[in-house]
Amino acid sequence: MTERGRNDIALVISDVDGTLVTSDKRLTPAAIAAVRRLGEAGIGFTIASSRPPVGLRSLVEALALRLPMGAFNGASIVRPDLSTLHETLIPEEAAREAAARLDAAGLDLWVFARGAWFLRDPDAPYTDLERRTIQAEPRVADDLGPLLACASKIVGVSPDAAHLAACEGEVAAALGSRANVHRSQAYYLDVTPPGLDKGCFVDWMADHLGIPAARIATLGDAGNDAAMFARGGLSIAMGNAEDGLKARADTVTAANDADGFALAVARVILA
Repeated sequence: MTERGRNDIALVISDVDGTLVTSDKRLTPAAIAAVRRLGEAGIGFTIASSRPPVGLRSLVEALALRLPMGAFNGASIVRPDLSTLHETLIPEEAAREAAARLDAAGLDLWVFARGAWFLRDPDAPYTDLERRTIQAEPRVADDLGPLLACASKIVGVSPDAAHLAACEGEVAAALGSRANVHRSQAYYLDVTPPGLDKGCFVDWMADHLGIPAARIATLGDAGNDAAMFARGGLSIAMGNAEDGLKARADTVTAANDADGFALAVARVILA
């Protein structure tokens, strides 16, 4: 994008984990100040995340967000008060096959449904991290089957990043167009509704605000952010991003633990 194009940005959409917040899930003072500076410059700001809506509440308060947000990788669009504007669920047949395949691969299984987070083992790896991330407690259910008829997101969880990467390809190939399958973190494999992704959220926001998508800047770090990069006008990968995503980006900033978000706002968007 040209410098003139960068100066014409009307909206910034950022991923959250690995991008807007640090590895320990903190918003830094620099990130908060950067969002405030965007507002002072007349540039809108919102977020697109694999998190459930409840996991966005603390960001709304800290950043004084006023625009709709994309949860579950854009499959759910919510207002700042977390009321639903648009919601799509995973088709039940696809949800059941996904859960069966994740189980067969030896992954811990989480199901986000009915506005809550369900799992079998509350002490399994990464449950404490997820509690801190979304600031909500899971509900324990021995049988997750009934929830698969109304699932917004299914997550396979493993500390074995290589195994999870292999599972991503296998599950994605098996489900095909019936669901979206992407790792949102090295340890999370997300299954979300088909035909909807963060790129669709970029398009929705462009239509909602009456601006061309070319005036939207996007920031991200993982494979599920690639669709955003493809739709917006300016794409910024984090220094900690996957190499494949960096290759798709217009520019690369510092890592999330080095205030890469704030630096991108100052040096690229507001420069």
